[in-house]
Amino acid sequence: MNKYIVILLMFFSTLSVADTLYITLEKDNALAIVDGESGKLLKTVPLGQRPRGLAFSKDQAYLYVAASDDDTIQILDAVTLKVVGHLPSGDDPELFKIHPNGLWLYVSNEDDNKVTVIDLQKKTAIAEIAVGVEPEGIAISQDGQWVVNTSETTNMVHWIDPQEQQVKENTLVDPRPRAAEFSVDGQWLFVSSEIAGSLSRIDVSSKQVSAKLHFKVAGVNDELIQPVGVLAHPNNELLFVALGPANRVAVVDIKTMTVKKYLLVGQRVWNLAFSPDMKRLYTTNGASNDISIIDVDKLKVTKSVRVGHYPWGIAVKAESGDSSSAGSMKLKPAKP
Repeated sequence: MNKYIVILLMFFSTLSVADTLYITLEKDNALAIVDGESGKLLKTVPLGQRPRGLAFSKDQAYLYVAASDDDTIQILDAVTLKVVGHLPSGDDPELFKIHPNGLWLYVSNEDDNKVTVIDLQKKTAIAEIAVGVEPEGIAISQDGQWVVNTSETTNMVHWIDPQEQQVKENTLVDPRPRAAEFSVDGQWLFVSSEIAGSLSRIDVSSKQVSAKLHFKVAGVNDELIQPVGVLAHPNNELLFVALGPANRVAVVDIKTMTVKKYLLVGQRVWNLAFSPDMKRLYTTNGASNDISIIDVDKLKVTKSVRVGHYPWGIAVKAESGDSSSAGSMKLKPAKP
């Protein structure tokens, strides 16, 4: 493992970091606020219609939430949680990511087969990038060099150059690709395929699939194994994959592309997020209306918390004095 990553993880392990979870509730049209350490539901805040993807601004002053059925991204004041503006997201926004420069937001427009690029300072769309049919996942490399989008029906990964805001290359993957995630060192891109029940590892330099993993869970029918959310651990060794109605999170060894462990969580697990100190992993479980809290070191589910109807997206904010710097610290890419 890269020496820088080891030192950084040791630094995080010495901190006591309080964190707050912000969880979108599709059926309640609301945002659930949960204390990460205790797992206590603090309050629920009304939002637009069918909220899904969400993310904090780079300075954490604002929380952006995709209100899919309102065809907009709402801007919330991160302190008051009041809606203070909107972004022109295009039709049916679902997933989006903010570029490391903090200036551009990339959002999938499933109905229009495009990715809309929004200038966060001007609050205007600066580009509309044509991609495949039913665009879904968005991922951005830590160095900001690549933005990728997955198209569910075209079964492709589209590689977007953010300097030109154009698709430069395409990679064919297994049917119905959903989420995408870069490894911390920037060497690999991981893409989940819902129908195939698989995970593809793509070499970023060649844009070719270099390895593939088909998930198998004892006692679970293959058609229920539907990989969606993907999250890479900063140690550049582990990857966590939400398996949808299989009600499991797969812990994957990045290098060998094998499953180390399956963790039983709530029903229809969608998305994943770490606590700032990397001690906990949170999952949103749509069909059981709860979130699961996982001890990352022990790889053990410790708690489930009911939050409301159909939890989908999750964003995490560090709250303690010490954690403000830790939570905002950027990991430098590890060297292979």
